[in-house]
Amino acid sequence: MLDVCLLGCGGMLPLPYRWLTSLMMRYNGSSILIDCGEGTQIAIREKGWSFKPIDVVCFTHYHGDHISGLPGLLLTMGNAERHEPLTLIGPKGLERVVNALRVIAPELPFELKFMEISGNEETFEFDGYRIRAFKVNHNVLCYGYTMEIDRAGRFDPVRAKEQEIPKIYWGRLQKGESIEDMERNCIYTPDMVLGPPRKGLKLTYCTDTRPVSSIVENAKNADLFICEGMYGEKEKEVKAREHKHMTFYEAAELAKAAEVKELWLTHYSPSLNRPEEYMEEVQKIFKNAKPGKDRKTVELQFE
Repeated sequence: MLDVCLLGCGGMLPLPYRWLTSLMMRYNGSSILIDCGEGTQIAIREKGWSFKPIDVVCFTHYHGDHISGLPGLLLTMGNAERHEPLTLIGPKGLERVVNALRVIAPELPFELKFMEISGNEETFEFDGYRIRAFKVNHNVLCYGYTMEIDRAGRFDPVRAKEQEIPKIYWGRLQKGESIEDMERNCIYTPDMVLGPPRKGLKLTYCTDTRPVSSIVENAKNADLFICEGMYGEKEKEVKAREHKHMTFYEAAELAKAAEVKELWLTHYSPSLNRPEEYMEEVQKIFKNAKPGKDRKTVELQFE
């Protein structure tokens, strides 16, 4: 199961009813944050989730509405007596940008690990999941992110018994571990007892970009696609093009092309008060499109 919470869905500036951009995911005791706009830690508090298990923070780019909440979050994590390292992922310049922001948070009781993205795509492997960054098209270097959780094949006890594999090893093999049995002078591998891989979970997040093919390729068949919809007004498409943002309808076309299960719109313009008013037209393009809102939450379940 993957817990997903859209902590903030605003773009450019925070509003009394809308925090700036941030997404939080929880899986198997680990928490992952994508972007950290102003108000992120307040939104986490409002949601009732914890700062301490955050292991990874990814940044799409370094505009203020996507990273301005980081110094305060780091201070809060330090005050919570965190000592485990924190991994930060982002475009080129990550360490320089973060260290500049840390002027107000110079001393932390935990290590920061910087992983700068190189090239158009890069994949980062973690315990039980992977994060793939892919370049999009904004007026500064910007990346979208896909999080994938694989699921091993079903354990087959009949095959395990036929091969006389001791039961004490079954659980470890089911978790994907290979085992060397010194007494029997043999090695047991997961493929001896597991069926073909089952469908895992996939989430794709992108914002501050024009529609590009890399979004469709990376969001293909995602269980959840969270995508920028800066403007709901069709007449603002020219403005979206000029500033390299997207409209609701362009995001819906991407969702349709990628054949995702569900689309959440986010990163609204401050002038957009009621995104739900435009959804009827959006859903004509992609039926399962929904307006994002602060603290909108879902539990993605394995089939």
